[in-house]
Amino acid sequence: MDNCLSLDATHLLAAYRDRRLSPLEYAEALIAQVECWEPSLNALYTYYPDDLLRAARESTSRWTRGAPRGRLDGVPVTLKELIATRDEPVPGGVDIGISDAASQDAPPAARLAEDSALLLGKTTCPDYGMLSSGLSSLHGLTRNPWHLDCNTGGSSSGAGAAAAAGYGPLHVGTDIGGSIRLPAAWCGVVGFKPTLGRIPIDPYYVGRCAGPMTRSVDDAALMMMSLSRTDRRDAMRLPPERIDWMDLTLNVHGLRLGVMMDAGCGLPLDEEIREQVEVAARRFEAAGATLVPLEPVLTRDMLDGLDQFWRARQWSELERLTPEQRDRVLPAILAWADDGARLSGLEVVRGFQQTLNMRRATESVFDGVDALISPTTPNIAFPATWISPTNDPRQPFEHIAYTVPWNMGEQPAISLTAGFSHDGMPIGVQLVGPRFADHLTLKLAKALETWRGPIPFWPSPPDAGMAH
Repeated sequence: MDNCLSLDATHLLAAYRDRRLSPLEYAEALIAQVECWEPSLNALYTYYPDDLLRAARESTSRWTRGAPRGRLDGVPVTLKELIATRDEPVPGGVDIGISDAASQDAPPAARLAEDSALLLGKTTCPDYGMLSSGLSSLHGLTRNPWHLDCNTGGSSSGAGAAAAAGYGPLHVGTDIGGSIRLPAAWCGVVGFKPTLGRIPIDPYYVGRCAGPMTRSVDDAALMMMSLSRTDRRDAMRLPPERIDWMDLTLNVHGLRLGVMMDAGCGLPLDEEIREQVEVAARRFEAAGATLVPLEPVLTRDMLDGLDQFWRARQWSELERLTPEQRDRVLPAILAWADDGARLSGLEVVRGFQQTLNMRRATESVFDGVDALISPTTPNIAFPATWISPTNDPRQPFEHIAYTVPWNMGEQPAISLTAGFSHDGMPIGVQLVGPRFADHLTLKLAKALETWRGPIPFWPSPPDAGMAH
């Protein structure tokens, strides 16, 4: 099929089923795409094309016999480096020497393998996953396909870049403060952070989720069918629940949709983003929803307290390194975590308490609304070589004020492209549902995606000229 790389996973599976395309043909086209992009993009940490071709041949044989094995048989996927795969190290983006190979697949990797998805490779992330940037001491610099001089955001930097560049339809990131949704916004793709525990993950932690990064809401829903299956390794997992993830129909008439344009603190909101989010909100209003202006849930004390807690937590990791290893960590991480060594136990506990304050504040929002809409990011784009939109290790989280409250509150949140800036860079809009309302959140995103219409173009490899 011509231009098969433009197919989302649902249409790709239909093409396999109808014998219009085979997994091997798709894999061959995908390898050519990666070879064109990767020298400039640097989105992949591990990449074994021969293994992909071998698995694609086996999948093709199963489809030829009319006996596919699993709902994703033959569909390529990538996994963020932080998601363990058996016999591969998990260095966490840090260049401190060889780490031990994982003994087993982490839950997201195991679920996708059970459904016979084909692993294209692992995607890059910054040091310890603690920068919203494509910069890593181990992986180097991952760039944004829409403009190579712009940053992907992070920490699911490689996943965002891979999705935008057409490295297959399905990608998995992780998110503890916006690490799926931020690069999704800056790279122009869909990024879904589910309710904490909806997708089992290992290691688990307060606010840490895995989730889909795709070009369409349909593909994010398709991935939820696999990723949401239970796994006892995650002690924070939700009870199994029967959800028809692919049913994305929704009548929004009568829905009360909160509109949160002010984050409460952090970077000021770019006016082009404000305009695009207002357009998106009015689409819901035109379909019968009631818009409810909302005050911000985040305060300066909350964000600063979380910053202190995370600095101390990061220093607890760095303190275990030798001086030589520590010197190989990105200087920005060292500069940020340095204060963690001097914080008192009381200061750290008070910082952690702010995560509970966020939880209380975010829960109270849904007393008056069914869901809410907001910007995903306060800014549109920033230079590829920067560590964050401020480029200041002493102010590392000024850009996560729209996203981090929903990690600490555990609510499902999704980012998708609202439109594009005057210079052609993607602008993200975020939709948030109450805890456990993951299906509703996906349905809201599908409605907005339908009203917006398809993305008119995607980036092309550098030798073909950039799409915008």
